[in-house]
Amino acid sequence: MRGSLLLLLTGAALVHAQSLRTLSLTACATQSGVVNCLRDGTTVLWTTLSSAATTVPSTTVAPSTTPAAVSATPAAITDCHMHGETQFCFAGDAEYEVLTTATATEELPSEYTGCHAHGADMFCLDPQGEEVEIIAEGAHDEASHEHASGTSSPAVTSAVATHAADTPKVTALSGCHMHETQQFCMGPSATEYLMKIPATATGELPTQYTGCHAHGSQLFCMSPVGGEVLAQAQTADGEEPAEEVSADGVSCHFHAGVEHCVDQNGNTVESTCEAVNRDYNIPLRIGLVFAILATSSLGVFGPIFLSLGRFKNGGIAMSIIKQFGTGVIISTALIHLFTHAELMFANHCLGGLKYEATTAAIVMAGIVLSFVPEYVGARIFLWRLSKHTTSVSPTPPEQSLDPKSAEASEAPVSHHLIHSGDVHAQSPALQKLKVTIMEAGIIFHSLLIGLTLVVAGDSGFITLFIVIIFHQMFEGLALGSRISDLQVRMLEKLLMATAFAIVTPVGMAIGIGVLNQFIGNDPSTIIAIGTLDALSAGILLYVGLVEMLAHDWMHGELNKAPLRHVIPAAISLIAGLVLMSVLGKWA
Repeated sequence: MRGSLLLLLTGAALVHAQSLRTLSLTACATQSGVVNCLRDGTTVLWTTLSSAATTVPSTTVAPSTTPAAVSATPAAITDCHMHGETQFCFAGDAEYEVLTTATATEELPSEYTGCHAHGADMFCLDPQGEEVEIIAEGAHDEASHEHASGTSSPAVTSAVATHAADTPKVTALSGCHMHETQQFCMGPSATEYLMKIPATATGELPTQYTGCHAHGSQLFCMSPVGGEVLAQAQTADGEEPAEEVSADGVSCHFHAGVEHCVDQNGNTVESTCEAVNRDYNIPLRIGLVFAILATSSLGVFGPIFLSLGRFKNGGIAMSIIKQFGTGVIISTALIHLFTHAELMFANHCLGGLKYEATTAAIVMAGIVLSFVPEYVGARIFLWRLSKHTTSVSPTPPEQSLDPKSAEASEAPVSHHLIHSGDVHAQSPALQKLKVTIMEAGIIFHSLLIGLTLVVAGDSGFITLFIVIIFHQMFEGLALGSRISDLQVRMLEKLLMATAFAIVTPVGMAIGIGVLNQFIGNDPSTIIAIGTLDALSAGILLYVGLVEMLAHDWMHGELNKAPLRHVIPAAISLIAGLVLMSVLGKWA
């Protein structure tokens, strides 16, 4: 009896070994009574029968074409790379997701060794000897599918396998060539692929790509010089496949050149941190440079020329324009600049800020930078006024022997000149300094506005252009109404207005020049734009609240104005606040 049983076991083992040899099965591993092996790069499942010591191949599961289905733990994973904030590595042709994140001070390693299993989970060791968990690419989707539907039936599995076999697997792209500034490569079935080369790439482009693999619905291939490149299949007419409209109602717009997307519930949807290739109509952008120039000029020069005619002495019309401009400046500082700076510094591509109040701190610096020059200028003005008063009011000879009478007659004059708020407020030099500070904040902002318009993709370009047309006209009215009040030569007024009129077109020209190199989600770009936005917000906030709102209403022309002037001015102020705040939705 024992001899028969031993003979039976020996024969079963020989049959099993012969089956493995004949089928060329490799990388076998057992989990929960199921043996997973590779045969010619595909997975074959073997089940162990509890009633006998024999193993037979399961006929209920067709071979899977997904390398991620291999459950054998690799010895090591290499060629690690990033997709957004997630790291992936290779073990042969199989790709694994690494469940770890980079810190602010160190990068993730390029390989992991000593891979091993803990139950059904796989772990590898980083260069410091710490364990990190890895998951075969696609394991999330497969596990959720199996959990939801249970064990697949033979019919269903066969259908899936047949469909996968009908679709040629892309492992490499060759025959790469150029169409103008874009590179195309050929894949299986004469399919042409557009290679989404990063904007930072330099030097000669490769003629072929290998190691192609999928991340979700996107295909990536490895460049000979290292790094992944997105490959996008082209249709028969050479066009890219149309993008599907998001089922969850995602809508996107641009803040300072960076795409900001939200779902139907208003929640921010994270975008990629890599370079994004968009369609740019260059001739249209060049033509609209002149449209922006004309609109900005109309807004800023209009109040100046109006002040030369019937509105020379001010009046209710100029007061309405000035208060509308005050509302525009305050709204620009808070809604446009402060908010956009916060969006910049909250960008996930920048990583978490160690100091959460970075935006507010830079805004505060802008306020101080606005106040200090004005205060120093006021002190210099009063010092010069004091010297001038002393030099032009000498004591008459007949009164030189009576110092008390001389002091009594001189003191009221000098005291009035030095400390009078009216004299201080009417100083042409101080008024020019205040308007110059205001214009500096507007110019910084307008330069970014021009860049924002150009780097936005064609899908949202026209909408953004219409918004910026009104934006520049309103800001021009605000600045022009203050320039028109200056007691300086007309040439100086025109030069100050010209600086505003051309700055946005200059920003557009810069944007056109760097269109193919601009990466809105690059950390250095985010920091630069966020800092300029926050600094400009502080400058305009100080100017709008102190020099415009408080000055006009508490110490200026509206302090004792009749109600027929105050009410229209107040309505105009609110209109400027509301209209500019509405535009802040898009620009």
